[in-house]
Amino acid sequence: MTQVKTGDTVSIHYTGTLSDGSTFDSSAGRAPLEFTVGAGHIIPGLDQAIPGMAVGDTKTVQVPADQAYGQRDPNAQQAVPRADIPADIPLEPGTQLQMQTPTGQVVPVMVAEVTETEVTLDANHPLAGQDLRFDVELVEIKAA
Repeated sequence: MTQVKTGDTVSIHYTGTLSDGSTFDSSAGRAPLEFTVGAGHIIPGLDQAIPGMAVGDTKTVQVPADQAYGQRDPNAQQAVPRADIPADIPLEPGTQLQMQTPTGQVVPVMVAEVTETEVTLDANHPLAGQDLRFDVELVEIKAA
């Protein structure tokens, strides 16, 4: 039976859960996720778990935060004057927004905290600092 090796393009079905058991993402009801193993298209901890699998194999993969989205970086939070944000922008904590850097790069941020004078925006990935668990089924291997 053919096994996945680095450089193969594969398709997987997956369900990702947090340590409390809540699901943060799943391919259920969608097309499988397709990527090239070892190309850096997915988080390292999951990418490294795929080689050696064969079509139809299932496995549970525990991915520590350092092999997923990294640890939370306190420097990725920035307080901005509330007056600098247009009045039509929703500012409830947890709201996802986009900022543009001086070089034009778009950065996704989340509203972390709101006071009368400041809004704290957090550019950390929402799953940063979290250990993740994936239940994976290998659906297809397209040899390199």
